[in-house]
Amino acid sequence: MKALKYILFLILILIIGLAIYIAVQPNSFEVKRTKTINAPSAVIYENIIDLKNWEAWSSWVEADPDMKITLGEQTKGINGSYKWEDKDGVGKMKIVDATPYTSIKQEMQFAEFPKSDISWDLASNEDGSTDVTWTINGKDLPFGFKAFSVLSGGMEKQIGPHYERSLEKLDSIVVTDMKKYSITVDGITKHSGGFYLYNTTSCKMSDFKEKMQEMMPKIGAYAITNNITMAGNPFVIYHKWDTENDAVIFSCCIPTTTKVITTESDVLTGQLEPFKAVKTVLKGDYENLAEAWTKAMAYIEENNLEQPETGPAIESYLTDPMNTPNPANWITEIYLAVN
Repeated sequence: MKALKYILFLILILIIGLAIYIAVQPNSFEVKRTKTINAPSAVIYENIIDLKNWEAWSSWVEADPDMKITLGEQTKGINGSYKWEDKDGVGKMKIVDATPYTSIKQEMQFAEFPKSDISWDLASNEDGSTDVTWTINGKDLPFGFKAFSVLSGGMEKQIGPHYERSLEKLDSIVVTDMKKYSITVDGITKHSGGFYLYNTTSCKMSDFKEKMQEMMPKIGAYAITNNITMAGNPFVIYHKWDTENDAVIFSCCIPTTTKVITTESDVLTGQLEPFKAVKTVLKGDYENLAEAWTKAMAYIEENNLEQPETGPAIESYLTDPMNTPNPANWITEIYLAVN
């Protein structure tokens, strides 16, 4: 009987000691993880800001496939929300503030515990990648929350590994999505032709992209400065593509509604007569253009069509990458003149 009293007394001391230990724990916590993702901040932001995307990269869902997620009536942008229920209880998330492509603020509440503040900060790097920082903060923590934290190993142990895994999955999903593309050969069509402003150069094929990015804005700026109405999307005319000698001659063009008399020697006016063409559409990154051209040429050969030696070969860019950061959504039309 005496031994039992000592055991109960010892247990009481341990309970009191544990209670004191829990009580003196910090009244706040912060868990933060950062990952560099090889994608523009705008692409990453568009994924995170819509909560319906979260299930695909959530480490918690991966760990518990039976988790039940209920999306709110609105999932994207401020006031977007969702709820979840798993073996540990019920939680909810809501977007409370957002600065496009830069930051997102959220509130999360689990069970009856106090709300936690969540933030996403997206910092663009010169190489086109983005540093993604995901942070959760809690403050004014009651005894029950601190007890839960202590018994579960602490918030760092509970949340940190999930943040790391979720960011890895987000990285994979975003980068994979950016690489999606499709090529469609629409067949024979009629290109309407028309007037256009242009500048021309020749360069090595390896320098083509850099040259085009330098020349096209100059044509666009000339049109804007001189109040010239653009009649469509910018395009490139290929005059010569010499793979043996690693050389290409091309013009960067802006279509106009009428013939324009230019005032600069390196900005000229041209006119395309309407012509019969094979049209091919690429939806995706420009790095897939070579494959699109190959399919267009294959169509011409398979259908016994002939390309005139002086016939136009055009790439028309329907999408402005500045306004559409995800290359998977870029649209390019190829027109190859045929007889």
